[in-house]
Amino acid sequence: MANNVQQRLTAISEPNRFRIVELLRDGPRSVGEIVEALGLGQPQVSRHLRLLADAGVVEVTKKAQQRIYRLHPEAMRELSDWAAGFAELWSARMDRLGAFLDDNTNQQGA
Repeated sequence: MANNVQQRLTAISEPNRFRIVELLRDGPRSVGEIVEALGLGQPQVSRHLRLLADAGVVEVTKKAQQRIYRLHPEAMRELSDWAAGFAELWSARMDRLGAFLDDNTNQQGA
């Protein structure tokens, strides 16, 4: 999982690819819609989409002459789980800090 997370984070760390992920959060879009929303050239958008697909961040389906891209749910779940691990870590640390401060406040007041 760690290798997948690293590859996916690397892929979305580029600002235009991050913007593509943000667009796709609202639902699937065609390459043309992404080009229009970003104001980039089609070759540039296609390259970004290919890199995102290679990292497993997006999936593509062909509909007539269009390619429709959407976020890959499992990839997003892996990223979410990875980030949640840090949230749990910091929550536990904050709980311990709160208990420490409560103990010190109670000892000073006694």
